[in-house]
Amino acid sequence: METLTNLQAKEIVSVNTGARMGYIIDLEIDVDSGLITDIIIGSRSSLGHLFNKREEIIIPWSNIITLGNDVILVE
Repeated sequence: METLTNLQAKEIVSVNTGARMGYIIDLEIDVDSGLITDIIIGSRSSLGHLFNKREEIIIPWSNIITLGNDVILVE
């Protein structure tokens, strides 16, 4: 079982482009089923900027290809 803390430590990589997309900052969960529906990624360019608005990318859980030890591969 993966915890949110473990998931947040893994970099998100697109299998289509090979681009590093960023890290998980939050999850969307269906309250009725208790299942994760989406992951929310903070873009690489906005991480660490205190006063800038963070750009977010929402990726459906179904687009995750694999959860590796260090990265999460997504379509």
